[in-house]
Amino acid sequence: MCRLLTIRSKTAFSIEPHLRKFSEVARISKEYQGHGWGCAYLDEAAGWKFYKNINPIWEDDFSRFGKTALLVTHARSAFEDRDIVIENNMPFFDGRTIFIFNGELRGVKIREEGRIGAEKIFNYIRRFDKGDTRTALIKAVGIIKKRTRYIRGMNIIMVNDKGIFVSSHFTEDEAYFTMSYREDHELIICSAPYPGEKNWQPIANGSVRVW
Repeated sequence: MCRLLTIRSKTAFSIEPHLRKFSEVARISKEYQGHGWGCAYLDEAAGWKFYKNINPIWEDDFSRFGKTALLVTHARSAFEDRDIVIENNMPFFDGRTIFIFNGELRGVKIREEGRIGAEKIFNYIRRFDKGDTRTALIKAVGIIKKRTRYIRGMNIIMVNDKGIFVSSHFTEDEAYFTMSYREDHELIICSAPYPGEKNWQPIANGSVRVW
């Protein structure tokens, strides 16, 4: 079960310090988060830029990254340690929307294309997104819940020109699956508060939030 991070700011911020803090979130997680990682960040001149690495995030060199006003990052914990190839690293992108996910679902009865479960969920949500991502997310998640035998957790963050969309759902391990956010000069949404930092707020289980 992976770790998620999304940051948005009105002014450009340095990426490296946030990746260092997030890498520590991943490194100290009770579940192994070292099956690669990836990020997408907005460049004012060139649009979205992407980076993926198959190695653990805490082993990487973050000095390669500059500044951005919007960052989406994912550290991977592969389901049952399978399909560990860089092509399966998130974020996923369809030309409009960035997608990251963490969770565990068993017995999902939906027909959808995708190399791994997370990609299938993304493609399934896209079926319903005709421009209103929040409505599409609520509808798709509702159907997936009804058609899945067991959901341990299903946290989703989607980012596009309409906003940041967060859906949280879990049935166990509240401390692990509860996402948190901090909103001041920057909006930071993360799978857990940065180590040693306060003033983070939990995102409620069963909620869909839009920023």
